[in-house]
Amino acid sequence: MSSVDYSQRDENVRHNVYASVRKRDGLPFELFANYWRDVHSTLCSRLPGLGFYVQQHFDRSHTANLFPVADGVRRITAVLDGSAELGFATKEDQSRFGEASTILYADERNLFSEAIAYILPTGSKTFVDREKDGIRNGPDRLHRIHVYMSRKFGADAAHWLEDVSAGLAADAAVQKWKLHLPSPYDNAHPAPPSPDVGHHIEDDRLNLAVAEIAFENARTANEFFSGSGFQRLLVRQPQHLDAIGAYLVTGFYTFVRDGVPTAAGLRGSRSAELIDTVGAANQFAPDIAAQFAPLHGRSRHLADA
Repeated sequence: MSSVDYSQRDENVRHNVYASVRKRDGLPFELFANYWRDVHSTLCSRLPGLGFYVQQHFDRSHTANLFPVADGVRRITAVLDGSAELGFATKEDQSRFGEASTILYADERNLFSEAIAYILPTGSKTFVDREKDGIRNGPDRLHRIHVYMSRKFGADAAHWLEDVSAGLAADAAVQKWKLHLPSPYDNAHPAPPSPDVGHHIEDDRLNLAVAEIAFENARTANEFFSGSGFQRLLVRQPQHLDAIGAYLVTGFYTFVRDGVPTAAGLRGSRSAELIDTVGAANQFAPDIAAQFAPLHGRSRHLADA
C-alpha cells in the first residue's frame, strides 16, 4: 500500500453534509443501488454550488467483528444502506445548492425510506488518506468501515475523538481516517426535507460522530484493533460515548470533486465503469464531454486524480 498521504485534497471542502440512508422498503437492493449511483447521483451532480459529492454503499448483511465496543457502551443497531457526503467551498455555494435542491429532495421518495442529513458547518477532518485515486468509482478496494458513535453532550467527547483520531491515524496500518463531528440532529426539524421519506431517528443517532476508517484488508484491521495503542483507548469509550455501530463499505463512488463533475457524475457510475473497461478514451474528448455537461462546460477524467 502507498505511504503517501493525499489528505490535503479534502481541504477545499470547508462546509459539508454527511447523510445516512436506508433503501425504500420493498425495493430490491440491486435496483436501489443502481438507481442511487446512476440516476439520483447525476441529478445531484448537476446542481449549482456543489463542490464535492461521494456515495459509500454499505453491506447490511455484514455487521459482525467490524469495530470493538467496550463494556458499558451500547450497540447502534440501525439498519443503513449507505452514506453520502456533499461538500462546499463557501457558505454561499451551500446556499445556492440548497435553493436548487427541491427537485433532488422530491426524487428521494423513489429510493429511500429514511434519509438523515447531518450538518457540519466547519467541515470534516481527514487525518490521513493514502489512496491515490481521489475520484474512485466502483467496488471498494479497501476494508473500509463507517463507525457511528453516539457522543456524550459537551465538548470533552469531541476533543477526545479528535485526539484519538490524530493518534491512531499515524499508524502505518491505517489507509484512511476521516472524522465527522456534525451538529446535533433535531427531529423537530427534518433534514433533508424530502417528502414521504423518514427523518425521525432514535436518541443514539442524534448527537453523532462518524469515523471513516480504512485498512488494506480485514486481517490488518483486526491486528490494529488488537494492538496496545487501540486497546488503551478502548477502555475510555464509556467515558465519552454512549453507543457505537459499524458499517462495512462495499462500493465507493465519486461524482464531484473540486467543483467539477467526474465521468460518473455526468454519465452515471456504471456508464463510467463501462467506458474504462472498454477503454473508450474518445468518450473524454472535449467535443463529446461537452454534450453531457453543457452547463458545466468541462468534466473530470477518472485518471486525473
